[in-house]
Amino acid sequence: MNDQQDTRALLRGLAIDRSAEAAAPAQTGVPVAGVAAAVLLAGVAAGAAVWFLKPVPATPAPSAAVADDAAQASAAAPARSGGLVASGFVVARRSATVAARTTGQVVFVGVEEGQRVRKGEVLARLNDDAAQASLSSAEAQLSSAKAAVASLTPTLADAERILKRTKSLAQSQFASTADLTRNEANVASLRAQLSQAQANLAAAQAAVQSARVTLDLHTIRAPFDGVVTEKNAQPGEIISPVSAGGGFTRTGICTIVDMGSLEIEVDVSEAFIARVRQGQKVDAVLDAYPDFVIPASVIATVPTANRDKATVRVRVAIDQRDPRILPEMAVKVTFLEDKS
Repeated sequence: MNDQQDTRALLRGLAIDRSAEAAAPAQTGVPVAGVAAAVLLAGVAAGAAVWFLKPVPATPAPSAAVADDAAQASAAAPARSGGLVASGFVVARRSATVAARTTGQVVFVGVEEGQRVRKGEVLARLNDDAAQASLSSAEAQLSSAKAAVASLTPTLADAERILKRTKSLAQSQFASTADLTRNEANVASLRAQLSQAQANLAAAQAAVQSARVTLDLHTIRAPFDGVVTEKNAQPGEIISPVSAGGGFTRTGICTIVDMGSLEIEVDVSEAFIARVRQGQKVDAVLDAYPDFVIPASVIATVPTANRDKATVRVRVAIDQRDPRILPEMAVKVTFLEDKS
């Protein structure tokens, strides 16, 4: 009320007394435009006074709820829709760096990044000259052992027939004891020789099998169906099952990922892990494709926590496969609440 009275008083003070102006003698040389400008300035001043004297509403302070929401924003915080949001990555449950099982020089690499391969498909070959020579030697020994067995078998059979006849003649006194003893010794010797030849044959067969396995080690094959994500070796390089000093020996040919085994792993804050359950529906969005929503569901909560980050890892299944989903892609997931 006092502000309105002050405003009226100010306006009265700025008003022009028209009666006094009419009574005063007219002055020559005063332009009409000057009087109009004075009136305009008086009006502007009055308006400014009213604006400055008008009370200004106080700006409301931020609510405690807003401050709390900002403080709780983290890797896993409640979403605006009421769900829980967490960040993570696409991972492959089945991935392998394919390496040779023997040391050798790479002579052939038949894959490139992005190529699909089938289980058992040849990925690379190592120099196998020495392995081929070992196999040839083992096969030659096997042939010799087979020949020895083949030669001794009928010889022993003949000796056994002679011994049988000699025993019959000896009973009728038509053969001497010396002949019987000599034939028995001959049969025993041939049996021993045949037994040794058969043992040599078994050893030769095992040697051939071992040589074939060694030769096969020089051919690197795909362990399962998948996609080559990384090529590590080139022809001419030395590769080994174990890492060697100096950095001149590689241990892997390539990395293969089974795209059918892709899933999502996210870290959820311990404060919100109670809101996650097995089978819960999830909406996943890749950072690379923000408009592409992937339907997913919770597989399981890993039964251990990260002490440093105070988070628990959650495995999420991808319910709808898509070629845009690649390993190690960053992803955000929203754990959907029940509508009931």
